[in-house]
Amino acid sequence: MPARFHARFNKAGVVTGFTGMILVVLLSSGHAAHGHDIGTESHADEHSHQSVAAGHVTIGIEGDFRVIESDGLPNHKTGQFPGPRNPNRISAQSHRFRVPVAPKVAEKTTPLQMHPFGVAINGVPLDPGAAEFWNRDRRSGWQYEALGGVVDLGLDQSNGHVQPTGAYHYHGTPRLLLETLSKETEKPEMLLIGYAADGFPIYNDQGHSDAGDLKSPMKQLVSSYRVRKGQRTSGEAGPGGTYDGRFVQDWEYVAGAGDLDECNGRIGVTPEYPEGIYHYVVTQQFPYIPRLFRGTPDESFMRHGPPPGGGFPGGPPRGGRGGRRSPPPPPFFPPPRR
Repeated sequence: MPARFHARFNKAGVVTGFTGMILVVLLSSGHAAHGHDIGTESHADEHSHQSVAAGHVTIGIEGDFRVIESDGLPNHKTGQFPGPRNPNRISAQSHRFRVPVAPKVAEKTTPLQMHPFGVAINGVPLDPGAAEFWNRDRRSGWQYEALGGVVDLGLDQSNGHVQPTGAYHYHGTPRLLLETLSKETEKPEMLLIGYAADGFPIYNDQGHSDAGDLKSPMKQLVSSYRVRKGQRTSGEAGPGGTYDGRFVQDWEYVAGAGDLDECNGRIGVTPEYPEGIYHYVVTQQFPYIPRLFRGTPDESFMRHGPPPGGGFPGGPPRGGRGGRRSPPPPPFFPPPRR
């Protein structure tokens, strides 16, 4: 029988009950006997004023895989959906993701395509890429950055919004989820947000100043991506103008500029992995949620069919220019630095 636990939430995001062998799950997955509460009461501000039905998520071990099944309903309050910039209503889904329990670093990195990067421990996908492109043409190679401050996708205070399918998902730091995970101390906390499609854990932007020492002071981890200098290609080939971060392609990785590698991760100790593990970080700067995999993403995260979009009014038609059928869009990742 696979090890499995269930968490039930009420409308306030409070855990109302657990069933199953939680400790077995933690130990079988390589964790120390240290865990986070899946949910506690969250505190919303004026941007987060809609309650959704109680969420349901199970996380279990099946052979060599960790399996996450959920209805996709967040365990915290959200923005108002449908709303002026997102016409979609949150509805229950049938998510089933699996990731390796013992992930391995691959020989080369894999760019994120049109699918989630990972899944949060409340069962909500971490899906950073926007389906909006320059000139409404997915073939252009110029993809708007959801958190770039130009395209208003109706994101709420947890950087989440809703796809036409009704699926709620995060584009950046899931702030209210972090509130549910926090021990409500005044000290910075390193919090497990979820798992990437390749199995490596994902944390918030707090980490130890010495990546190999759990007793070292905490610090805010910073991305090593920076806005490019110069001008974009103009005319038929591009939008022109100065690089300013509004497009994914405006950014480049600069080794040593921050704390993290090109996958927005590093090797280090964590509360769940005191011996150290490669892990990703969700940062306050681009890429926010990572766009490159250090390992091999599992096929359970792959989408089939057209991209889901986010409900941006007047968004890009699926057929590209002139209604022609478009090839797959480019990865959600900037081109290499020249």
